[in-house]
Amino acid sequence: MVSISGVRGVVGEGLTPFEIIKFVSAFAKFCGYGKIMLGRDTRIHSELISQIASGTLLAMGCDVVDIGVCPTPTLQLAVEHSDAVGGVMITASHNPAQWNGLKFISEEGIFLTPEQHRKFLEIVNENSPEFASWNSVGKYRQDSGFIDKHIEMILGIDFIDVEKIKERKFKVVVDCINGAGSEAVPKLLEKFGCEVIKLNCEGNGIFVHGPEPLPENLTQLCEFVKKSGADFGIAVDPDTDRLVLVDENGEPFGEEYTIVQAVKIVLEKKKLNDKNIVVNLSTTRAVDEVAKVYSAKVFRSPVGEINVVKKMKETKAIIGGEGSGGVILPDVHYGRDSLVGIALILQNLVEFGGKISEFRKTLPSFEIFKTKFEISNLNPDEILEKAKQIFENANINTDDGVRIDLEDGWIHIRKSNTEPILRIISEARTKEKAKELAFELATKLGLK
Repeated sequence: MVSISGVRGVVGEGLTPFEIIKFVSAFAKFCGYGKIMLGRDTRIHSELISQIASGTLLAMGCDVVDIGVCPTPTLQLAVEHSDAVGGVMITASHNPAQWNGLKFISEEGIFLTPEQHRKFLEIVNENSPEFASWNSVGKYRQDSGFIDKHIEMILGIDFIDVEKIKERKFKVVVDCINGAGSEAVPKLLEKFGCEVIKLNCEGNGIFVHGPEPLPENLTQLCEFVKKSGADFGIAVDPDTDRLVLVDENGEPFGEEYTIVQAVKIVLEKKKLNDKNIVVNLSTTRAVDEVAKVYSAKVFRSPVGEINVVKKMKETKAIIGGEGSGGVILPDVHYGRDSLVGIALILQNLVEFGGKISEFRKTLPSFEIFKTKFEISNLNPDEILEKAKQIFENANINTDDGVRIDLEDGWIHIRKSNTEPILRIISEARTKEKAKELAFELATKLGLK
C-alpha cells in the first residue's frame, strides 16, 4: 500500500529489503541529501528495517540521527526542532503484526503534503538512486533523549495545570500493546502524579490483542480498570499517535470522543475571537455541537493526518484531529499525538471534578458505526459514483470519497489510505439508526 499515509506492506512479501531501499533512497534524494532522523515502533522486524533504512541513507551521503523506539509524534517533534531535512518513522501503525511500513516526515515535522507526496513518488518511480562515493558517505549517531523533550513540551502547555492534576492523584491503567508508547505514556502520567498500572507495556512488539484500539480489542483493559478501581483506562496504538479512553466502569469512552473532549477544553481555555477547528469528514458531529457552545467554526478535511494539518494551517485552527482517537494541538506540534490527548483529558477531569463517566454524559451524544468491505475484485471508483447517484438530491461532499449529510445523520464511504478496502462510516442519534444507514447503502451498492 502506497498512499499519503506512507508505505505499508507485509514484511517479506510486499515490503522487502529492495522496496525499503527504493523508497528510502528516493526520500534521501527528495530531501536534498541532508541530515535525516530515524525512529521506529517495537514490531519484531522494525529494528531490521531501521538498519536497512539507516544503511541506505548513509550510502546516499545523508547523516543519520537514530532516536530509536519512540512514538511517531516524538519523531515529528524531533525533526521540527532540529536541523534535519526530514525523518523516517518505521511503523505500520494499527495494521496487524506481519505488516510494517515507512512514514515520511518533512523538515517541518509533518507528513508530506499531497503535492510533496506526488513529487516524492516521481523520484521513487525513476528508481535511479545516486549513491555517494566511498569518502562521502554519511555519519551515524544515536540520540535517545527526545521522549523526555516531548514530555517537557506537553507539561509546558500554558493552560495545563500540572499541580492541580497532581493533587487529584489519578489511578490509571495503561495498555500500550507493547508498542512504541510503552515508555513514554507511563512516564508522562507519572509526571502528572498519577498511579500507573501498566498493561502490555514491555515494549517487546508482541501484540497480545488486535493492534487497533477498538472496543473489541480492549476487553483486557476494561476488565483491569474495573478490578483495580482505577479512575480510567488508556489505550494507544503501536506507534502511539491515537488515544482511546475507558471509563471507571470499564466501558469505552468512545474513540470519537477523544477529539470531542480535546476540542472542549481548548475552546474553554483559549479566549480568542476567531476560534477555528478542523476535523476530517469521518469525524462525529459532536464536535460541531461543542463548537456551537463556544461560537467556534468547524472546517472538515479529507481523512489523513496531513490533510487535517494542511487545513489547520490554512484556517489558523487552534485544535484539530480525527475521530480515530487523533488529537492535533499546534501549541505542541502539528501531528496526531496521544500524549497531548492524555494531558487534555486530565485537565478536563480536574476542571469537571467528577468521574470520567459523568463527564462523558456532559458531551453531545451521537452514535457512530464503522464497517469495511474488501474490494479486491471491484472497481472502487464505480462504487463511489453509484453512491453519488443514489443520493443525488442530498447534501454531498466528494473531497474524499462520498459523504452524504442527511437530516437525521450522515454516511461517508471512501477508499482506505492504509488497506485495500472500502470504509463506510455512518452516524445518527442511535446505534441502530447508524447501522441501518450504513447497511442500507452497502446493500444498494451490492457490497453485501
